[in-house]
Amino acid sequence: MATSSKWARWLYKHGASVLIAGGCLAASVSVAAPGAPPPISNLERAVQAYEAGHILEAHRFFTKLSKQGSPLGDYNLAMMHLRKEAPNAQPSEAQRLLKRAASRGLVRASLTLGQIYDSGALGKPDPVQAMQWFQRAAERGNADAQVAVATGFYLGRGVEQNYRAAARWYRAAAGAGDVGAQYLLGSMYEHGTGVPQDLRLARHWYAAAANNGDEAGPAKVKEMDTLLDPDEI
Repeated sequence: MATSSKWARWLYKHGASVLIAGGCLAASVSVAAPGAPPPISNLERAVQAYEAGHILEAHRFFTKLSKQGSPLGDYNLAMMHLRKEAPNAQPSEAQRLLKRAASRGLVRASLTLGQIYDSGALGKPDPVQAMQWFQRAAERGNADAQVAVATGFYLGRGVEQNYRAAARWYRAAAGAGDVGAQYLLGSMYEHGTGVPQDLRLARHWYAAAANNGDEAGPAKVKEMDTLLDPDEI
């Protein structure tokens, strides 16, 4: 598959929904005069321009922010390259900007780089690099990255297979409310995969998944109830 087609496939899968990531983070530190409207930051101007469909204006603002050292400027400019909304859009420029945003502490940029390398959007999938970027985001508390790291360890994809490490990262994501991680952690406790077998804890995580809308969770809770003593439930 051509690289451009892979980018299109990746964007379709992930929706580039993280574009304009800093809208809620754009609060200005400037203080307006009493009775005057609050000042508008360049990031807010960029977001407003983008949402109004003024793509070139948004691009100019994000470019300015990027040159000023803003990781959100880098990130959103990268997303415009991915969506082919930037003039002379290039995946390689998006990659460069994302790496710089990640180096400036933007966790979402690390996650996005992991997704790009994992999907092979730049060509051949690179699970080793994907895992490295996922781990950077996971260590900063990103639940999506924690699930990706856990899955890498579980499958041995991009890293040596390690069920204990998989359980650790699924537990972190489950604690943050990720429904899939809650169900998978329940399964690991049910079968003793990477953790001591514990049907009580299996039921706990299956119930958490069920309470958060997992369709298979309620049946697994009932199954655990048949295996546990009443005083263990």
